[in-house]
Amino acid sequence: MVYRGDYPLRRVLDEKRHMPGALLPILHAIQDELGHVPADAVAEIAEALNLSRAEVHGVITYYHHFRSEPAKGTVVQVCRAEACQACGSDALWEHASRQAQNADVTLEPVYCLGLCATAPSMSINDKPYARVSHAKFDHLLAQLKEAA
Repeated sequence: MVYRGDYPLRRVLDEKRHMPGALLPILHAIQDELGHVPADAVAEIAEALNLSRAEVHGVITYYHHFRSEPAKGTVVQVCRAEACQACGSDALWEHASRQAQNADVTLEPVYCLGLCATAPSMSINDKPYARVSHAKFDHLLAQLKEAA
């Protein structure tokens, strides 16, 4: 069994393995608790769901949301979906990429935060922000640095 701190993988598998389409809820529960899906959990998940390790690994690597390694510092997600792209998220992504190099930040693309009417949007540690300009991004990043 895989254990990380007080979080047993077995408990999640026991709770969710009988759900229809259980793989995604299991992966979400593990990532929500640990911040990533450890590589050593793949075999046990596969066995519990009667899937191959390749199938489980394929789902983890297909979805941008799942990480195989813990995030570095603060997780900043910039929406890359069409509505946000139409409102400037490509430029925001490029700006965020440059700024994140000098900060303790994991920058990730996300494909829709549900804030399409107030694009471009992003989230910082799962807290959403709307109408994010370069200046607003810089201000939020500065606040993170001050809080650290």
